[in-house]
Amino acid sequence: MSSYSGDRVLLGGQRESRIAHFRIWVLLVIPLLAILFQVYLPLFFSSLQYVEIPLLVTIYFAMMRRAQVAGLLLGALVGCAQDSLSRDYVGMSGISNTLVGYFAASTALRIDVEHPMIRLLLSFVFLIFERFLHWVMSRALLAQQVPFDIKQVAMIAFLNAVIAVALFHFLDKLKERN
Repeated sequence: MSSYSGDRVLLGGQRESRIAHFRIWVLLVIPLLAILFQVYLPLFFSSLQYVEIPLLVTIYFAMMRRAQVAGLLLGALVGCAQDSLSRDYVGMSGISNTLVGYFAASTALRIDVEHPMIRLLLSFVFLIFERFLHWVMSRALLAQQVPFDIKQVAMIAFLNAVIAVALFHFLDKLKERN
């Protein structure tokens, strides 16, 4: 378990940020399991359709690697794989996950993302951002008149953010130890 100093939220420099390293199987298997979870579990439990595990995995790995290009690529791969298995238009999740991955990595360069409350807050913000992007693209690119209910989006984002804290704690155990 990493220690967290309550005084330090912003990182002073590149040296101060701790880049997490994972085994290659973790970087392949965890996103794949997240995508399979997203696609198949809601078929049996309809209430799980609001849980965005692939997006949470994208946010986690982007924040822990603290590399914008890696976050961007992971978001693109996870989003496109998610799109290929869903009934949504191909590219919608790919584009939004790509941007979320990039911004999550960019944020982690400046903020210490090891604390659970910061993880909760960032996950909440990135989930709302992803839903907003999805809504904008539906309206602008597909000319669909879909509503954007901010209360429902905020509730779903909060639910996912709480799940994210628990998931991130589990994924922390898969980091390589130096």
